Amino acid sequence: MTTTSNYELLHADEGAVPVKAWIRGVPVDEGAKRQLRNIAALPHVGPWVAVMPDVHLGKGATVGSVVPTRGAIIPAAVGVDIGCGMAAVRTTLRAKDLPDSLTKLRSAIEHCVPVGNGRGGEHRRLPDSHATRLAKSGLAQRLDAIHAKHRKLRTDKLDKQIGTLGGGNHFIEVCLDEAGAVWAMLHSGSRGTGNLIGSYFIELARLKLERRVLGFHLPHKDLAFLLEGEPLFDDYIEAVSWAQDYARHNREAMMDRVLHAMRIQLPKFQLEKTAVNCHHNYVQQEQHFGESLWVTRKGAVSAREGELGIIPGSMGARSYIVRGKGDADSFHSCSHGAGRVMSRSEARKQITLKDHREATAHVECRKDAAVIDESPAAYKPIEAVMAAQSDLVEVVHTLRQVVCIKG
Repeated sequence: MTTTSNYELLHADEGAVPVKAWIRGVPVDEGAKRQLRNIAALPHVGPWVAVMPDVHLGKGATVGSVVPTRGAIIPAAVGVDIGCGMAAVRTTLRAKDLPDSLTKLRSAIEHCVPVGNGRGGEHRRLPDSHATRLAKSGLAQRLDAIHAKHRKLRTDKLDKQIGTLGGGNHFIEVCLDEAGAVWAMLHSGSRGTGNLIGSYFIELARLKLERRVLGFHLPHKDLAFLLEGEPLFDDYIEAVSWAQDYARHNREAMMDRVLHAMRIQLPKFQLEKTAVNCHHNYVQQEQHFGESLWVTRKGAVSAREGELGIIPGSMGARSYIVRGKGDADSFHSCSHGAGRVMSRSEARKQITLKDHREATAHVECRKDAAVIDESPAAYKPIEAVMAAQSDLVEVVHTLRQVVCIKG
């Protein structure tokens, strides 16, 4: 276990818990710092807040933060993209097995996996393999039980979206590692159903807050919390656990479809033992420093000693398969990516199509204006992010993408 941590202690207001931040050499916007101070001032948060080097302003809570709580959970800190995370698998294919043009491979993957938001990103008819997965997993029955207690919660997206990518920063990639091995990697979560669950319980937490006598000022309505022992807390745990399990199954279903497309377009291959499937937007109960805490990782990955994780770069940058070092101060965590340095609107104003095409020249991907907000310049340099957390993880594999599919 790491004994010395490379964090900076961010200033915290009197009465707030400390904020330990792994941010050396990477920019942090003032909005994120204000948001972190608000979180650190909550009475149920502690013993401190850990901040990862990809930190940036988020909705509800700061992206790139690890928020431990005692006897309470903040639904907006978990957010609406519940269970969002990464999956990657190494194949026996090598760079020489790839064709000179990867256009057909990209098209084949896009044909197999619906991408984007709205109806275009959903299955018109649920594939048999996904229907079987849903039946065996018990996810549909569990969701029915949640819906029976919360009739206003919509559940109609379930069978349309398992095995689909979604939009925004979600992606599918084919990558090469430092030895020339071919990897399949993807990023997605619990899709529309998880979003509906998150939004529903965030609103319920706000309504519950209005009826409570707190004895202190809550800095923002998005920091409304649910208290352990309340029926609503138990219902949220049931629902958020479902969404996290669904997100993992969704990534597995997508990976099956991606590998199917690769088998159509590429020479025969097998899967090697190295495979990772990890959340980076989630909450779970953990033991730290001799006490039981609810740990919310909002844009952060579990990095217990020996545990494998994935830290992706942007569309034209490197990504990393990492092994956790079990750093106690970070609550055994690391970053979930490079982290935005520009908002989406800022990126659209500042990054030109020429800039985007030059930055992604080595990648078979979309080069149109609709993905400019995901261009590499919109993100922090991944090399600086990795350097700032060298005491949290060690690099196992360095990946560079050759195909990138965005929703």
